[in-house]
Amino acid sequence: MIWLKAFIAGLLATLIFHQGLFGLFYLLGMVPAAPFNMTSVPPIGVPAVLSLAFFGGLWGIAIWAIIRHLGTAAFWSLAILLGAIGPTVVAMLVVFPVKGIDVTAQTWVGGLLLNGFWGLGLAVFMKLMGERKTV
Repeated sequence: MIWLKAFIAGLLATLIFHQGLFGLFYLLGMVPAAPFNMTSVPPIGVPAVLSLAFFGGLWGIAIWAIIRHLGTAAFWSLAILLGAIGPTVVAMLVVFPVKGIDVTAQTWVGGLLLNGFWGLGLAVFMKLMGERKTV
């Protein structure tokens, strides 16, 4: 059950924290695309935002496995740090090149901010689901 909660927390963190901050960036003119992209992505044609949320759920499981037993300060800071670094490195070094998206200093900084905020969201949702009692 804990791993399902971690998946759901990662999925929700994507839809609320990641896409929420992305929406703010969009409103401020910092990114050209709107959040909640419903464009179909291969191979099965699901909307891009749902694909992103699914992978957010998988990242949630992986990061939860690392941070779940840490003390309070380490828990929150490592959730943000691992959330920022892990998904961003994979996106910039694997996903973007495969999709033909340019990797720039701006995409690195934006990725680190968005994914760090996602990591905070993961920690918040795990706390709200009762999986973090000492925080």
